[in-house]
Amino acid sequence: MFDFQNGLHEAEFDFRGTDASRRRITKAIFDVLMSVLLLVPLVLITLILIVLNPLFNAGPVVFLQKRMGLDGYAFTAIKFRTMRESGPMTRGAFDALETDRISALGRILRKTRIDELPQIINVLRGEMSLIGPRPDAYEHAVTYLQTVPGYAQRHRVLPGISGYAQTEVGYVEAIDGVQRKVMADLYYISHASFGFDLWITWRTLCVVFGRKGS
Repeated sequence: MFDFQNGLHEAEFDFRGTDASRRRITKAIFDVLMSVLLLVPLVLITLILIVLNPLFNAGPVVFLQKRMGLDGYAFTAIKFRTMRESGPMTRGAFDALETDRISALGRILRKTRIDELPQIINVLRGEMSLIGPRPDAYEHAVTYLQTVPGYAQRHRVLPGISGYAQTEVGYVEAIDGVQRKVMADLYYISHASFGFDLWITWRTLCVVFGRKGS
């Protein structure tokens, strides 16, 4: 695990220059190629969920949510639905996750991160990257912008399906947890490289397949 607490400075992140442009191009090519390859498992899993959902989690297969992306712009993130249907979101920015609403099937999807797979569509649309800071629900993000130092800077890059904060910090609650997540995201941004993205990809696969270690 990288020591992002000691490694992060109040840096002016360099998004210009030849090296930065090369990184963006390499990252974009990797994102598109991998997302195209993942379209096949996405279709297969979608068909399976169409059959299973009426039995274990009746309702739509996918869940759409407004989230904050690059430069603070809103976009619609696509996920497999893991919670039982309810009305409009009432959970506050610092409230605990409503675990009582997660279905048995949804718990499996969350544990394996399969619920995030439809976001490869967001990647192909140019709204997300495979690796980057996870986008928060738009209403929550507005609150974090007002209360969490450094939160705005994490929106200077495309949000990701997985990221350094997800593999090394995990799910967080309360303002101190959000601050820790932001520190990890800013560390990722200030140390961005294709190699770092590959390392995070490996760490994500370790989580998906239940393995531990670096």
